[in-house]
Amino acid sequence: MSLDKTISWDLDLIKRYDLSGPRYTSYPTAIQFDTWLSETQLVESGQTTTDTSAPLSLYIHIPFCAHVCYFCACNKVITRNRKKAQPYLDTLYKEIEQVAKWYSDKRIVNQLHWGGGTPTFISDEQMAELMNKIKQEFNLLEDDSGDYSIEIDPREASYETMQTLRKVGFNRISLGVQDVNPAVQEAVNRIQPTEQTAAVLKSARELGFKSINMDLIYGLPHQTFESFNETLDTVVAMSPDRLSVFNYAHMPDRFRSQKHINAADLPSPETKLAIHESTINKLLAAGYVYIGMDHFAKPDDELALAQQSGHLHRNFQGYTTHSDCDLVAMGVSAISQIGDVYYQNEHDITAYTNAVETRASAIRRGVKLSTDDHIRRAVITQLICHFELDPTSIEEEFNIDFKEYFAQEQVELQHFDKDGLIRLDGQRIIVTAAGRLLIRRICMAFDRYIPKQQPTQGFSRII
Repeated sequence: MSLDKTISWDLDLIKRYDLSGPRYTSYPTAIQFDTWLSETQLVESGQTTTDTSAPLSLYIHIPFCAHVCYFCACNKVITRNRKKAQPYLDTLYKEIEQVAKWYSDKRIVNQLHWGGGTPTFISDEQMAELMNKIKQEFNLLEDDSGDYSIEIDPREASYETMQTLRKVGFNRISLGVQDVNPAVQEAVNRIQPTEQTAAVLKSARELGFKSINMDLIYGLPHQTFESFNETLDTVVAMSPDRLSVFNYAHMPDRFRSQKHINAADLPSPETKLAIHESTINKLLAAGYVYIGMDHFAKPDDELALAQQSGHLHRNFQGYTTHSDCDLVAMGVSAISQIGDVYYQNEHDITAYTNAVETRASAIRRGVKLSTDDHIRRAVITQLICHFELDPTSIEEEFNIDFKEYFAQEQVELQHFDKDGLIRLDGQRIIVTAAGRLLIRRICMAFDRYIPKQQPTQGFSRII
């Protein structure tokens, strides 16, 4: 697939189409998950609709953090008491055993990711023990060819810890940075000297980690156009393989820790837009490829190559190259995608623990995909990953007439075409350079659940 990588900043289009909407790490989105489907129904449906010859992707959630970052919207437990981790891990081991009985079946694990919270909150010994437990129950690759990654807080990663991570099998890391400006760091309660981040980066390269991602956030208190450009310059000089640059969504009524942030200290919407535009321009000029949805990668990175070849995929972990994998997720609030089902574990750690202890599983809610869901998911995935859609491939896969099936959507597509978000090239839908920044809005046209709810509820703004 030959993909035009240019991005065009059209402020008029952004102002007209910058609504709130899903990030489409799944379709249907998690807001459609329901508790009326029982755990048994969800698991049985997953088992009967999965391809047991296909590989697996595993996700492990470690919820603990020693410090609260005020901006954070993750499911986490803030504690300095490291002893709290072992009871959680003991419970997690029981869940791993049960889930492996359902889905392992000697299937190769091509992808593994630990997220949080702060996975490196647990000790080096506990990390080795957890990985050994996973190896006992699942078929992990031993030749370092898998995509095995972990999220790292540089404040919680000594050289010895990095050695442990590499030794137990991790070959990719994602570093939380957010901003290097001291005033911004103090305002969000994340004091993290650049030297500390650079030291982790250096050790990762020395130890042979294959890929390094860095997370940044724009829209934080005391950020200015100039200060965030300085952060970008500092990070680009470190030359990570991937960058994720997220928009901070200030929702203190939903996320308690955000109440510590003074809304008056946040940059204006105009400044945020300027920062976003400058970020894209600066990273493109530095040689990164715009993958989409705030993600950038070097041209030789697997994400960029997968997008170029038409094999990029998207799931609850974001953009990925593993479209053939079922996602089996374990830990509090973890979300799985197996066969025709999505389901999520208990969100509260006490409820999670009680559920696993009493029935060896913590599934709380989920959804079974209908044929219509599969069709719309395929459309949205093509658009959000590759910025174009070949309706013929959808017609052949699902035996439908695209224009007839999406007759109602044609009206909105015509509006998008007229406004310059897309170009209707024969049957193909091609997202323009200006439309790529608004890809979430384009995908919303194919979301049958959006008209039945207020799109602004429960979602962040597109830009």
